[in-house]
Amino acid sequence: MTKATPPRTPSALKLHITQAEWEQLYKNGLIQAKVKGTAKELDPFPVVKLFYPAGSGTWLLSEIEPDELEIAWAVADLGMGFPEFGAVCLQELAEFKGFAGLCIERDRFFKAKAPISRYIEAARSAGKIVESLPDTPLSKRL
Repeated sequence: MTKATPPRTPSALKLHITQAEWEQLYKNGLIQAKVKGTAKELDPFPVVKLFYPAGSGTWLLSEIEPDELEIAWAVADLGMGFPEFGAVCLQELAEFKGFAGLCIERDRFFKAKAPISRYIEAARSAGKIVESLPDTPLSKRL
């Protein structure tokens, strides 16, 4: 029996994460929790893209922690040339106020084209998150 998806957190609502996206993030988190550290680790497609409209901050969320719903796993690019994959706090992202009161927003038009590992590899190679991924995985290129 599958665990029911909990309601979206206030942070997820403030970031405009849709119910369908929330359910996919939660599902990915449940699956990952069972296989983390094994050869069966999940390599999901990113589900949500968040960005800061007055700067270069970008986050591609792939899953949430099923026991800590404010923690998501994402490729994070703060615009310093060192994108990383790791845990991010949704509450911190939702509460951020930048220049002229601008907040972090959800890209309503983002549609992932590959698993998160491809975005991680491409971001590390380019020094920033890129959406135009090469046809061949970077690790298989010479």
